[in-house]
Amino acid sequence: MTLSLFKSKANNLLRKAALGVFPLCQRREVVMDSALKEISNGLSDNSGAGGGVKDIYGEDRATEDQTIIPWTSAVASGYTLMRDPHFNKGLAFTEQERDVHYLRGLLPPVVVSQELQEKKLMHNLRQYDVPLQRYIAMMDLQERNERLFYKLLIDNVEELLPVVYTPTVGEACQKYGSIFRRPQGLFISLKEKGKILEVLKNWPERNIQVIVVTDGERILGLGDLGCQGMGIPVGKLSLYTALGGVRPSACLPITIDVGTNNQQLLDDEFYIGLKQRRATGQEYAELLDEFMSAVKKAYGEKVLVQFEDFANHNAFELLAKYRTKHLVFNDDIQGTASVVLAGVVAALKLVGGTLSDHTFLFLGAGEAGTGIAELIALEISKKSGVSLQEARKKIWLVDSKGLIVSSRFESLQHFKKPWAHDHQPVKSLLDAVKAIKPTVLIGTSGVGKTFTREVVEAMATFNEKPLIMALSNPTSQAECTAEEAYTWSEGRAIFASGSPFEPVKYGEKTTFIPGQANNAYIFPGFGLGLIMSGTIRVHDDMLLAASEALAAEVTEENYAKGLIYPPFTKIRKISAHIAANVAAKAYELGLATHLPRPKDLVKYAERCMYTPVYRNYR
Repeated sequence: MTLSLFKSKANNLLRKAALGVFPLCQRREVVMDSALKEISNGLSDNSGAGGGVKDIYGEDRATEDQTIIPWTSAVASGYTLMRDPHFNKGLAFTEQERDVHYLRGLLPPVVVSQELQEKKLMHNLRQYDVPLQRYIAMMDLQERNERLFYKLLIDNVEELLPVVYTPTVGEACQKYGSIFRRPQGLFISLKEKGKILEVLKNWPERNIQVIVVTDGERILGLGDLGCQGMGIPVGKLSLYTALGGVRPSACLPITIDVGTNNQQLLDDEFYIGLKQRRATGQEYAELLDEFMSAVKKAYGEKVLVQFEDFANHNAFELLAKYRTKHLVFNDDIQGTASVVLAGVVAALKLVGGTLSDHTFLFLGAGEAGTGIAELIALEISKKSGVSLQEARKKIWLVDSKGLIVSSRFESLQHFKKPWAHDHQPVKSLLDAVKAIKPTVLIGTSGVGKTFTREVVEAMATFNEKPLIMALSNPTSQAECTAEEAYTWSEGRAIFASGSPFEPVKYGEKTTFIPGQANNAYIFPGFGLGLIMSGTIRVHDDMLLAASEALAAEVTEENYAKGLIYPPFTKIRKISAHIAANVAAKAYELGLATHLPRPKDLVKYAERCMYTPVYRNYR
């Protein structure tokens, strides 16, 4: 197809727009972008896999660099432009833009840079004493100036990650009904049963690549928050963009509201969800079936659906049911497993030996605990050549009834049964530690203060460097604090947690920097890898590939500080390497559809990443 033919098609679209052929409700930039899409599609016929992830808004760097068309930045004007978070720049509109887009008088006369806007906002955020106030301020910014929100988050990721995600997002979910201002995603309730596809069409974006969905039944360690769990999908997708470079217009947060069993919410006049007990059984299954079918119809085979904070009894069933028919990923089961495995693999350089040389004890046998255990067993199996069943014998789990042993087999939930090993019953965690003598202790219980002084001291008696991972979120639910782990182990523990802890001074000369086994290390890069390769199904080997990529990013400098995870300041680079590893595995397994395979997957991932710098409008 020739360039003249491209231009002819584009001009056709523009003529239709001028004649009013398109519905009035369509934004002007959508019409203009239709013309751009015709040209971009034609250009991509000859550009091969190096053309970047398709983006009708020209948001990703690859498209932006290669397709410079005068009308790609056509936007609304005047007051409407300033009220559109996708295009608003606030005081950063130039003198020329103020003339062309009828902004004179709507703004004070000063013109500032995006960098100065960042400086001012960070100054303002630091004035708040209450974390929830910072969260609300960040959400307000996202709703009025999207690019500035992501620029701020990327440039200050270590300071702002705890604000937009754990631990602050937990409190935000608890108070979501009170702080709710405007929808940031879709709410699909039992009222919408039979018309979910129509509801999806109400969302203004059409090219969705990632959906994060929750039913709010198990939000962090806080329990059933019902409809107010929306803070989790919103927060996760903010990180998909900031940390993984997936463009915001391709992300869709969804909460499925089937009611809540939280009586406090049912009695709350400000609760924003259905005021009824949770639907279960066939009614629940039918709604989820309709949802998954509608998602595929609306957005295609390659849309990634990430399940988030579903209760154990639904999480495992949904993953097993849909993983062979849809591109699905459960962050609590698979994402947590991948990031913890990465930390364990990295820690081997400090504790010595191979993975199969170590013995693992978990407190907590829910979706996180069993998910981590299974991925560790899979890695042991692949690296040592033993069967998966044999590898599982290196791993022990403790639940609310004590050590999971074979004598309990018949009474166990199905996802716990693979971990029922031959051993005498043991009731307490301390007794389990003394009996099993693990080298690695991992907490996924959701119950705070369960790694007591006696437990940590016992770990330190038979390990020179005990690896202790207190992973439960938010911070208040952590099994122990960083200070407790270092102090009770006499400074010998290697520690990581799910939520952040401040550096710990031990003695006069030593300062430990606690590692954070945060899923945000994995899922943004993992999702980018799936998208850029056009992967159609998630395979466990991709999770292993993500873990290995993350572990490889830990430097000697990090190890010297006691860290088994790299700093978040390099997270975009880390995500690119994870994406490349995941994509490489997808091509190897024959699950990738974007062909031919790019020669340099890391560079390709970097080129596909959304960058939130302001664009010039004509």
